[in-house]
Amino acid sequence: MPVVRGKKPAVTAGNKIPRLNAKTRENQMEGPQVKRASSPPHGAPKKRTAFIDITNAHKVTISLPGRKKKKQAKKTSATSVSTENHANLENRRPGGCCAPCCPRGAGTPPETTEEFDIDSENSEDCYMCPEYAKDIFDYLKQREEKFVLCNYMPSQPSLNPEMRAILIDWLVEVQTLYLAVKMADHYLSKTPVHRELLQLVGSTTMLIASKFEERSPPCVDDFLYICDDAYKREELIATEAKILQALSFDINIPIPYRFLRRYAKCVSAGMDTLTLARFFCEMSLMEMDLVEERGSLLASACLLLALISKDLGGWCPILQFHSGYQTSDLAPVVRKLYEMLLAPADDKLRAIRNKYSHKVFFEVASLPLVHADILEKALSQ
Repeated sequence: MPVVRGKKPAVTAGNKIPRLNAKTRENQMEGPQVKRASSPPHGAPKKRTAFIDITNAHKVTISLPGRKKKKQAKKTSATSVSTENHANLENRRPGGCCAPCCPRGAGTPPETTEEFDIDSENSEDCYMCPEYAKDIFDYLKQREEKFVLCNYMPSQPSLNPEMRAILIDWLVEVQTLYLAVKMADHYLSKTPVHRELLQLVGSTTMLIASKFEERSPPCVDDFLYICDDAYKREELIATEAKILQALSFDINIPIPYRFLRRYAKCVSAGMDTLTLARFFCEMSLMEMDLVEERGSLLASACLLLALISKDLGGWCPILQFHSGYQTSDLAPVVRKLYEMLLAPADDKLRAIRNKYSHKVFFEVASLPLVHADILEKALSQ
């Protein structure tokens, strides 16, 4: 049965996303606001609910008519599958290197020893891609070089870091947050944007990110609706084309959250520790000073700060192996994160802190920061 777009289930107040407008932000975003009809479009949900839980697509089961279930193949042992796949890789690529961008002998990542193997436990789960997992993340790390950003704000005559922070505070509740922010930053680094169109850019990058990452992305009307009908459909579609052209349609940008989950798995970090690292990582999105950091480095620094905060040790050898970073590489970024968390919170930009103050997220935003002396001792080891 086809999925009907435009209709959303009833939600609780905790799932609602605030609209970015002059009233809710106390005129932080200057410029005239176009007044649109306040009534929702036909079939649309109540106000401020267009982004409700768009990550639930994996719970939907779609039955296709005329399809019969295939008989389950005879179970093959994990060892034989792994051996066969590695043999195929050796035969297909000279020298045994399975990374398409990494010639054998030129910066080839070291072989994974049993001590550092974190993927064999998933050898029977094809969705986890255990035979290729490390190669995939090595490839993503190499792709990071293509997406290095600098502080582009001086080239934006109509914007400032505070306006960017307001936009991210508005976008923070959805799963496609990281990719949407990355695309927005790359677009803003290439194209001057007037402050009145900043929300349009943010909404459009969210639309593109949803199409890229979600099984059932929201429709265009939903994005117009959460903007309080401040823009027309044609404007959003035109902006989508401009952003894609500016990014040369290359939107598979390595984001820190993917690396964070991978590295947390290396030390079997509990959900509370991973959530604390996620809190640090999302808070870092607000800081213009951290825009220049690579996603893998930022994720590593957030995890290290979380491990130190929970007294779970430092950057151990298995993390060094999979991340490629030493503690000395992470220390400057960890210190930036620590200073960011020490700074007084802005009462007008509390979406991330409010989110991670909820018991669902272990109330990690309410945890006290580790003492500076303890942090420096851990970073010096």
